[in-house]
Amino acid sequence: MRAADDSVRTVTMTADHSLVRLETLALVAIGGFAGSNLRFLATDLLADVPGILLVNAVGSAALAFLVYEAEYAGLVGRRSRVVFTTGFLSSLTTYSTFAVQTALAGDPLLVVGIVAGNYGLGFAGVVAGRSLARRVANGTGSAVGGGETA
Repeated sequence: MRAADDSVRTVTMTADHSLVRLETLALVAIGGFAGSNLRFLATDLLADVPGILLVNAVGSAALAFLVYEAEYAGLVGRRSRVVFTTGFLSSLTTYSTFAVQTALAGDPLLVVGIVAGNYGLGFAGVVAGRSLARRVANGTGSAVGGGETA
């Protein structure tokens, strides 16, 4: 006869467990749903080109913050980062719409404006996101060293 302790099984779910993977997949899908709907709202409130420019710039800043925050502080958990980066932000931002807008723009100045705006504000967002992550990691408001040269 088994003791009562032997009949109770402890289930330990590691990151490789199928339920954990399924949960992460569901959370990424929810994040993707939210991100794509926010992008739709932005392009509904603003004209198409400014709306896409806004979501790409904000998404670049948020992605940079999450990536650099993981390097500097690690306060956001891995699964949360996956949900926000792979789910929410990848659905919020859109390179494909930016490319189509650029291809369909008839005026060469508009083409230059769309490309310069998306890339310029995207890079500025990355710098801002990195700066914010450094400040969060340090807790004092000044930048911390992260091994990078820029």
